[in-house]
Amino acid sequence: MALQVIGAGFGRTGTDSLRTALNMLELGPCHHMHEVMQSDEQRDLWNRKTLGEDIGWDKIYDGFGSAVDWPSAFYWEELMAFYPEAKVILTHRDPESWWRSYERTILQILHQIEASGDLGMAWRILAEGEFGGRHADRDACIARYEENVARTQSVVPSERLFVMELGEGWPRLCDFLGVDVPSEPYPSGNTTNDFRKNLGLDPS
Repeated sequence: MALQVIGAGFGRTGTDSLRTALNMLELGPCHHMHEVMQSDEQRDLWNRKTLGEDIGWDKIYDGFGSAVDWPSAFYWEELMAFYPEAKVILTHRDPESWWRSYERTILQILHQIEASGDLGMAWRILAEGEFGGRHADRDACIARYEENVARTQSVVPSERLFVMELGEGWPRLCDFLGVDVPSEPYPSGNTTNDFRKNLGLDPS
């Protein structure tokens, strides 16, 4: 099975809702950081990948029809070249809004990882890779976010790219993917408060 959809958007731009939506549209199973965290095999593959081992994408994505969120979003250009028929979805929100959500969720995980000293796959991809060691620097993170948006829009051919705003529903997405609009509402979940509750943090 080759990937049919590749997500280029950063975490905290609606990637979890998109994951559910793609599964509902039968374009999954959709790969997401959730799948990595819940699978010993996936954690091992990504750990080896981030340590420099040459693991083929087909092995990593065996059984998956789509991929969104990190770690995939860090490699979207490689994936786009490897799966030339796949469409690319850039999930997007206002940069300041993205930072506020990132700061209260993913950054808290990175702080916990740093404190533990167990600098594994997630640390290598996000703190070191995506943000170049400046994962807690607001201006640097926003600049990197905006750079990724601009890069995606300049590199991906228009016929392969869909920019999806946070909170957007089914119609344009389904039109882009060439599928019928489901009768069920577009999924919504993994809010900042939900994320913080799952981390055992104060949701307020």
